[in-house]
Amino acid sequence: MKTRLTCPCGELLKGENEDELVEVAQAHLKENHPGHEYTREQILFMAL
Repeated sequence: MKTRLTCPCGELLKGENEDELVEVAQAHLKENHPGHEYTREQILFMAL
């Protein structure tokens, strides 16, 4: 199960499970990188 992702901006994003990680990543993108949207599959592909 993937629960961590380092954004190219350097911020480490974490979730308790893959669903939470996707939510955290999408919220981070919306707040910090408007106009950049990724699907669940794209986020999990980049996650550890």
